[in-house]
Amino acid sequence: MATLQEQLAQAFHETQSFKWNRDKGFKLASGEISPFYVDCRALMAHPEARRLVARLAYDACTDIEFDCLGGLELGAIPIAVTISDFACAASHQRLWRTFVVRKQVKDHGLGKLIEGSIRSGDRALIVDDVLTSGGSLLKAVGVAREVGLLVDHALVIVDRQEQDGRARVEREKVRLISLLTIDDLMATMKKS
Repeated sequence: MATLQEQLAQAFHETQSFKWNRDKGFKLASGEISPFYVDCRALMAHPEARRLVARLAYDACTDIEFDCLGGLELGAIPIAVTISDFACAASHQRLWRTFVVRKQVKDHGLGKLIEGSIRSGDRALIVDDVLTSGGSLLKAVGVAREVGLLVDHALVIVDRQEQDGRARVEREKVRLISLLTIDDLMATMKKS
């Protein structure tokens, strides 16, 4: 029987959410070209994959105390909601509220940079889909801390293990949890 991590890595392949093109490659947010692309938005469109992400994240966070979770729009929204819903169903002691960090303040409505149910002093877990350089995750950490959230943990679905992303995050006193690494996805691809 495959472990939950192996099942999640396989789900990336089954949902075509892990793409490989050695010739053309894929342009990353950093501007660099990579031979592979990790598409967590496509992955999170599938209910079984969401269940695996939620279960693995829930298990990884059992010893972490936090009140809310969220991250930068757009990728963090389904991740935070999926984990929160799973936790609530699994244990009524784990009522984690969710929030989203906007990329920029709206010029109408309440004009907030963070939307959701948060209070200054809340302990927050920052979530993101993929870690490369750590830039988007650190932006969410910075904004969360500016509004008074206490952030010392972050969770990503996949750590690409490049551009010194993990070290950059941990230099900001944030412990990083990754459900999978690029090595996990590559190993599953080789088996397929």
